[in-house]
Amino acid sequence: MTLEAIKNFVPVGPELATAGQPTEEQLGAVAAAGFEVVVNLGLSDPRYCLPDEAASVRALGLDYEHVPVDFQAPAVEDFRCFQALMQGARGRKTFVHCAANYRVSCFVALYGEAELGWSRAEADAHVARVWTPNETWLAFLRAVRDRMPP
Repeated sequence: MTLEAIKNFVPVGPELATAGQPTEEQLGAVAAAGFEVVVNLGLSDPRYCLPDEAASVRALGLDYEHVPVDFQAPAVEDFRCFQALMQGARGRKTFVHCAANYRVSCFVALYGEAELGWSRAEADAHVARVWTPNETWLAFLRAVRDRMPP
């Protein structure tokens, strides 16, 4: 099992990768690849998630963090929670996912702008690797960017 088999897998750098929802077997590949932290931005909806992902991840010896983001109503506060979590995980190999990597691509793009020195164009290109955001997500991106320091 390879990481590339995970839906919409995107390696962002040596310590960060994003994807859609992994299977139990794919979580094993995440652990085998040396990741230390799994962050889930998806909701706890049995249609899109594992029955007990937190237990599965912890059984593999990884830390698990969950910031449930409503796909229909992402909030600036959701990003603030994610940003703090990612700051706390700095220096640790981190795998971030949601159902399809749509939420995550936007959150990681914003994190890249705020924390990793990415330009707006680099952040937008990261999102475009996975999808074209709808109006809800474009408004969310604008709202977070409007609150970023110049």
